[in-house]
Amino acid sequence: MSKKSWLLYALTTTVFWGVWGAMIELPGHAGFPPTLVYIVWALTMIPCAIAALAIIHWKLEYDYKSIFYGMTIGLTGAGGQIILFQALASGPAYLVFPIISLSPAVTVLLSVAFLKERTTKRHWVGIVFALLAIVMMSFQKPDSNAVSGYAWLILAIGVFLAWGIQAFIMKKANDHMKAENIFFYMAISGIMLIPIAYFMTDFTQEINYGFKGPYLAAIVSVLNSVGALTFGLCHSLWKVIIVAPLTNAVAPIITVVLSLLMYAVIPNPVIIAGIVIALIAVYLMAE
Repeated sequence: MSKKSWLLYALTTTVFWGVWGAMIELPGHAGFPPTLVYIVWALTMIPCAIAALAIIHWKLEYDYKSIFYGMTIGLTGAGGQIILFQALASGPAYLVFPIISLSPAVTVLLSVAFLKERTTKRHWVGIVFALLAIVMMSFQKPDSNAVSGYAWLILAIGVFLAWGIQAFIMKKANDHMKAENIFFYMAISGIMLIPIAYFMTDFTQEINYGFKGPYLAAIVSVLNSVGALTFGLCHSLWKVIIVAPLTNAVAPIITVVLSLLMYAVIPNPVIIAGIVIALIAVYLMAE
């Protein structure tokens, strides 16, 4: 692959993830359970995993360390996906995704604690902003009808932790294995969790099997799967310090803007301020 391709990959990830974040809740609102949305997403990873192996001429790394890293990265990512779809069933994307995008705070703290990495004042300011943003975005007025309860917040924090841990392990894995191999194991892990998602599904409820159900879920999920593949490819071709702010900070902005337009709502000023602070925090923490 040409190193000039990194920008195309980075922009693809940014746009695809941004649009995916805003649209992935639509199948659930149309009557297609989040657990089944997860299953559809996991299946869309298969063709992307095949493409990843084809890029490296089918040279799969299967030593013990590669399998451990790959499966751990995959299971934390796929587990986060299951929780994410549940979070979007109770809270709007314009609140859920800014919190999830703060996961670099977890990665930074783990890197300092276990890898003895030295971090900068910029990172620490970003972590403080992240904590402040979570508190502000959880604010609800007593008469608010836009969001009910805090289940979405608890689930979003679960994804925030899972994906922060995933990124930490990925930092270690990048020195040992290729991004395409990591993606392959991510796909395998996602497929392995399909039975869990299936048995979590309440089949006694009415399920929409029309276009706005599995078919729309598949179309939107492809955006995430392709974006995950191009994310790994651009990281392998260019400096993280340039790639991370673009993919990690801009994609949530696209999600928030599209979600607000789709909901046709204007959050209260405290939540708006929290969203802005969250996006600033993501930029500050990007390596």
